[in-house]
Amino acid sequence: MGDWVQAARLRTLPLAAATALVGGALGARSLRLEGAALDARFWGTFVGVLLTVWVLQVLSNFANDYGDAANGADGAHRPDRAVASGRIAPWAMKRAIVLTAAKAVGLGVATVAWATWGTMAIVPALGWVAAGLVSIAAAYRYTAGKNPYGYGGWGDLSVLIFFGWLGVVGTAVLTSGGAFSWGWFLPATFVGAMGMAVLNLNNMRDVEGDAAAGKRTWATRLGHRGSRWYHTVLLAAGWLALAGYLWVADAGGWRGGMWIALMGLAFARNLRVVWTAERPAELDGELKKVALATAVVGLFLFLGQTANPT
Repeated sequence: MGDWVQAARLRTLPLAAATALVGGALGARSLRLEGAALDARFWGTFVGVLLTVWVLQVLSNFANDYGDAANGADGAHRPDRAVASGRIAPWAMKRAIVLTAAKAVGLGVATVAWATWGTMAIVPALGWVAAGLVSIAAAYRYTAGKNPYGYGGWGDLSVLIFFGWLGVVGTAVLTSGGAFSWGWFLPATFVGAMGMAVLNLNNMRDVEGDAAAGKRTWATRLGHRGSRWYHTVLLAAGWLALAGYLWVADAGGWRGGMWIALMGLAFARNLRVVWTAERPAELDGELKKVALATAVVGLFLFLGQTANPT
């Protein structure tokens, strides 16, 4: 059981939760502007989305563990990887991937059904189910299968699309009962950029092994100094997008702005570590910190719209 828990990489779940939290905050904000209550449909949809993105994250982690071992990026030198170290057999991990994907499908369909039941949103519902299936395929194809796109450096864009734009805006649409705003892409960009930053930290840490295995991440393409600048741009762009929404596009509608701004200190500290680290291994602990800090920002946004919905 301990091997499976480690392979699931539970420390990545807070970052996935940020997708649901920020999207749920936007949905709650939309309902409040319409004078609607946060009823059972809202809460059921939010919980369903949260569980679905968690399962998708675990699916991605299982597929990454299996794919990197199969494609040679991880070997016996990585005792933290279950398949590469031999603690979990490849066939067992493949079975777990299939079962986890089935859980994601079940949760996703149930969530969309709960959000749209009794409405006329049949076509949009089918669209969201289709988007969920694409998300599952993207989670698997990141490092598994033939020619995984993560080995070509496309993993960053995938994170921005699925855990940022599609995840956050989709959650907002479902929890709000079908509302939509182009402005929602700004906080969605924040979540996506923070996810890209976590992925970049991971790739900076693993740059030597990835380069040897032919895994062309942006860390291997840009080099150590270039990766630092890339990380800096990601954090700056994400926070500018969030600030642009909270204090410009939808100014005055969000509580806890001071606490959210203070969370920026955690990201500033992360930048200092990135620029001063002498060894790639020093970045390992930063993955969890950035993921957790992003989730805390999402939690502040969510509580600001749901804790006192009157």
